[in-house]
Amino acid sequence: MTEHDKRDGEAGGDLREAAETERRNGADGLLFGYPPSKPPGLLPPLVLAYIGDAVFEVAIRQYLIGHANLRPHHLHREATKLVSAGAQARLLFRIEDALSEEEADIVRRGRNAKSGSVPKNADVLEYRHATALECLAGYLYYAGRAERLEELIRLGLASPDADVPGRT
Repeated sequence: MTEHDKRDGEAGGDLREAAETERRNGADGLLFGYPPSKPPGLLPPLVLAYIGDAVFEVAIRQYLIGHANLRPHHLHREATKLVSAGAQARLLFRIEDALSEEEADIVRRGRNAKSGSVPKNADVLEYRHATALECLAGYLYYAGRAERLEELIRLGLASPDADVPGRT
């Protein structure tokens, strides 16, 4: 075997590894190749809310970066407004009618989950509704339905009373 054949073999191995990683990441829609230990429907609601919090934050940050004002301080201020418990609760109320039966069930599970902590910047009801939205976000993310999550977020942000940059 020539040196050239050896290099081609190594490159083929790298390509196979990359394809496997892409398949693992892309097939289930995850950003990274660390799937959950159980199917999304069997994960506890607070676990779904835990990952959903991060996924929702990334979605909002990407939404904001798509607008004209890219100063870091402005981005942070606007993101904080949109990911607060109150803003998440309002967004959930705006999208409720668009939820499927399955999604509404996930929201109920998230809303009824007992977190064991008391929110410091929101009332308990807002906090529970925010947890419900995060639970839905986590569920849709782990179910490989990021497009549906994006659709719901867009719907919530497009509502006339949405807390979006540039609107009062």
